Amino acid sequence: MMMREKHGSPYDRGAADSYYGRVARPHYYPNGTYNDPRVEEDKMSQEEIKEYWAGFDDNESDMNMRKDYG
Repeated sequence: MMMREKHGSPYDRGAADSYYGRVARPHYYPNGTYNDPRVEEDKMSQEEIKEYWAGFDDNESDMNMRKDYG
């Protein structure tokens, strides 16, 4: 299992995409959130993609974990 707590990790990015109501597009930032490079799905390992979806799905399972834009 990868470090889920690290900002920019696949898990972190999946959870953030869900939280902000964004479309799920697996990606991550190995140098921290929004620090280049951004690694897209076609360059991710199966484990990294699995971690992204784990973060997205974990956040989706708790519907209270959504950004309130109101």
